[in-house]
Amino acid sequence: MPSRVLVGLSVFMVWLALASGSFARTPQTGFLDRTLSLHGTNYRYQVYLPDNWTRNQKWPIILFLHGYGERGSDGLLQTDVGLPHAIRLNRSHFPAVVVIPQCPMDRWWTQQQMEEMALATLTAATKDFKGDPKHTYLTGLSMGGFGTWDIASRYPGKFAAIVPVCGAIVLDADLLKRFPDLARDAYPDEPSSYATVAKKIGKTPVWIFHGGADDTVPVENSRKMNEALKAAGGDVKYTEYPGVGHNSWDKAYTEPDFMPWLLSKSLP
Repeated sequence: MPSRVLVGLSVFMVWLALASGSFARTPQTGFLDRTLSLHGTNYRYQVYLPDNWTRNQKWPIILFLHGYGERGSDGLLQTDVGLPHAIRLNRSHFPAVVVIPQCPMDRWWTQQQMEEMALATLTAATKDFKGDPKHTYLTGLSMGGFGTWDIASRYPGKFAAIVPVCGAIVLDADLLKRFPDLARDAYPDEPSSYATVAKKIGKTPVWIFHGGADDTVPVENSRKMNEALKAAGGDVKYTEYPGVGHNSWDKAYTEPDFMPWLLSKSLP
């Protein structure tokens, strides 16, 4: 074989090797399948990475808790509603890592083992995808709104900001019958309960969303928490959508100021 051809072939092979290495180093982005093993149980969940995600920097990271209708074990259903749905509509508006665990069919987010699982997925994703502990956020809708209030009150100072959407701190009697273990830590619907939760949340910035015509989780729950947080000197924003029913999340997660407000908050 002529030397000129050998040289050309060598150059091509070097280029091919470099190109292959470059492609191999290109990170996968979008919605990624993940699995967490906790106390002998495997939980499937999703992590969203922005298109420009890279390991060369730390990233804001959001823990999202879905609603009652997205419970299951497929690890996918919870990405169809709420924050993940808003991301699918306009990915460029969400420059953050988003952790999306799934609550099993027979569970409720405020149960201790479910909160432990959700926080474990956040810990794993923070480690694996360069999450920034100072820019770690919590949000959830409906059942996930309940979980947001509860986790934030149990772990004050962990999140730079929280966003409960159509959630509450008071569980109704039917729910307590289905999940009797929740009764131990249940809050009665009285002013002292809201004051207690507000005190636990402290100065963590909060943006509350609720539909004014919600007949699933009464809007009074959010109104009372808003007033309690203000009375406690908290950092709180409140948005109520007049005439909107339980689905206030489609509006909440597409609010133009939602992500700028969230990302402006950081821990000391």
